[in-house]
Amino acid sequence: MAIQHLYKSSPSGEGLFYGWFSAMHTRVDVAMYGHRSEDEWIAITERIQQEISRLESIGNCYDAQSELAHANQQAAIQPIALSNDLYDMLAICKRYHAETMGCFDITVLSENHNTETMHCVHLSEDAHTLYYSNPGISINLSGFIKGYALEKIKWLLHEHGVTNALVNLGNSSILAIGNHPNGEGWKVGEYTLHNQCLTTSGNDTDARKHIISPQTGKWVEGSGKVTIITENAYIGEIFSTALFAATDEQRIHLLSSANAPILLHRFTE
Repeated sequence: MAIQHLYKSSPSGEGLFYGWFSAMHTRVDVAMYGHRSEDEWIAITERIQQEISRLESIGNCYDAQSELAHANQQAAIQPIALSNDLYDMLAICKRYHAETMGCFDITVLSENHNTETMHCVHLSEDAHTLYYSNPGISINLSGFIKGYALEKIKWLLHEHGVTNALVNLGNSSILAIGNHPNGEGWKVGEYTLHNQCLTTSGNDTDARKHIISPQTGKWVEGSGKVTIITENAYIGEIFSTALFAATDEQRIHLLSSANAPILLHRFTE
């Protein structure tokens, strides 16, 4: 989908740009504000679109041509060399699998998955390779890649000198930088975000099943969601998913952990 946009300038020379396009199986909305021309804002939005497309080509396991899909097919046969981005994504996910007591698990769709499956995923830091020590393992980054993309976009905006922006990936993964032209921060629903990220995970209805419990291997049932505000988007993705899949006892432990830099969390049914 081509980028659609609206642009409004002010007498002071500042402009408010709003653009949108489709990516990662959802709609991406981008709002930016500052002293730029309409063409400059469009060019920055195109860079955002290109970066998301690049990351999709790396980490979308449902795309047979992606790097991750290839790794899933070959990594049980021999170690597979990874790009820097895919290696970093997998290393982050392995680290937080341990730090969430296994409640965040990117191997839940593997054949014969159990709570030890993640330990069969081996990364070599020196060689930047991936190896599966059991057959049938399949990694799925759907509960992580949007947050990783937002962190990349955050740096892209910084490199372009953008100090006021809101990037919304499907209303579930949102990055806010600086301020809206009409006030401090960016208003997102009932929350005001300022240099923060908002992530939501869960089921919109009783019929919708979105997250698999790593403990049971079954879909987490019932309507409800976890909303988290963090400074880091992929940490928000990880902990919103983990908290939704966790038991009540595990949630208490996760929220009290020093490894969970969560600024705000809310459970709703």
